[in-house]
Amino acid sequence: MIRIVIADDHEIVRAGLKQIIADDSDMEVAGESNNGENLIELVKKNDYDVVLLDLKMSGLSGIEAIKHIKAIKPELPIIVLSMHAEDQYAVRTIKAGASGYLTKETAAENLVNAIRKVVGGGKYISSTLAETLADTLAGGGASRPHESLTDREFQVMCMIASGKTVSEIASELFLSVKTISTYRQRLLEKMNMKNNSELTHYVIKNNLLDM
Repeated sequence: MIRIVIADDHEIVRAGLKQIIADDSDMEVAGESNNGENLIELVKKNDYDVVLLDLKMSGLSGIEAIKHIKAIKPELPIIVLSMHAEDQYAVRTIKAGASGYLTKETAAENLVNAIRKVVGGGKYISSTLAETLADTLAGGGASRPHESLTDREFQVMCMIASGKTVSEIASELFLSVKTISTYRQRLLEKMNMKNNSELTHYVIKNNLLDM
């Protein structure tokens, strides 16, 4: 029996995923979570064969959750589910340790196959993503400015673009205002931008915020 834990902060999404999985007699949803912190605790205490992880949840980000899980159980495969197209986040999640990436709109068709693939030790990615990853690892391809950011810098950038103040970001991430200000300055330098307005325009233009 393939034991699955689902982490998504929308109950209706979790219900839909469970319905898809229920059609296969050798799979079962053995755990559910609506946030990253609780997911980490479940992974610590229980044995699962695969994690289905929503990329965008409140609190601990999907990227951070991947890294925590891999630190606890390196062999546990993770499939990322996202509303974003592959070119927005997939490379970042695979590099963080995920074994697969699915957009939510294709989950109904591909979820079961993706689960079987990663449980068997493989990766579940599209041919387009495979080419992008190959280019990235080879140092080729046209890199976009935000791809040079660390995961934390990327997270802070998106939060700034969503309208949050430095103080609000610091509070939400449990970091000091000074630390967030440092991240802001560093990412502006990397992006070759002068202010939050330019940053916000870039994020919106490249569809890096939640739809």
